Amino acid sequence: MTRSAMKDLQGSELLSIADVERVFGGDRKLFGGRTPAVHAVQGLSLDVRQGETLGVVGESGCGKSTLARLVVGLDLPTAGQITFAGENLAELAKTDRTALARKIQYVFQDPVASLNPRKTIRTILEAPLRHLTDLDATGRQKRLAELLEAVNLAPEFLDRYPHEFSGGQAQRIGIARALAAGPELVVLDEPVSALDVSVQAQVLNLLDDLKNRFGLTYVFISHDLSVVESISDRVAVMYFGRLVELGAATDVFTETLHPYTDLLMRSAPAPGRHELMSEDADAELPDPYYPPPGCAFAARCGRKTDVCLASKPARTEASGQGIGHVAACYHPLTRA
Repeated sequence: MTRSAMKDLQGSELLSIADVERVFGGDRKLFGGRTPAVHAVQGLSLDVRQGETLGVVGESGCGKSTLARLVVGLDLPTAGQITFAGENLAELAKTDRTALARKIQYVFQDPVASLNPRKTIRTILEAPLRHLTDLDATGRQKRLAELLEAVNLAPEFLDRYPHEFSGGQAQRIGIARALAAGPELVVLDEPVSALDVSVQAQVLNLLDDLKNRFGLTYVFISHDLSVVESISDRVAVMYFGRLVELGAATDVFTETLHPYTDLLMRSAPAPGRHELMSEDADAELPDPYYPPPGCAFAARCGRKTDVCLASKPARTEASGQGIGHVAACYHPLTRA
């Protein structure tokens, strides 16, 4: 399937995240009171469209990986709802995890650590085929050959162990495992951050090819803006568990609306850039145990006013910007 054909398929909603929160802690103590509660994800609403790559970016601790775990059912939301093709994912995770695993798969950040060191690659790749498909032994062997061919690995690799592979090869194996049962949605949590730059490019090109070949939808989580820009159709920017900006990748990177997104881009190293934006080392960060009543970025923002400190801004679409390009900011940036 060509990229243009995939673009034509985009638009129908596949995954819907509505007012989702995830709070860790806050349990009752034995002798009264409650334990401190960390608000990892707060009031997050987001849709993922069929056939697109949605990039999710933000600083460490902004809730990206918690969001990934919620989408694949490894964790359940404290409040709100996540639906996949109209089905409630939390209910599906409780009642039929096998059905959920057939629909959504996960590619982990550390390619070698995500593979069992005691198992051969054949055993690792056969596991999802045994548990998630109805293939017989002959069908499984045929599927193994197809998976290796899809990720450009030689058949003789099947009888080797994870420690015998480079990081790039191990990540290809992780991708093959995720694709084994034919999922519709793949969540990639920092899938190339542990790889060398040249190997990153190989894996990203492979992911793009697999997306077109198998009609996949990606949620691509990363802190690397250049990687997200190169692979994403739309980009969601998270800060302190909230969505602060969302739009087409070209709009977010060229017509930035939120001051936090602007800070991220001007702080990112790039070839030929000799000056980076830096913050004062004493810049105030919000306390995850006691979220501020207003905008969480206000303490670090030079555009803040009293309204920013008093109440949380709603997501609004700025006039003159791209369709669907929104930001949760009282004073969005403007471009001449």
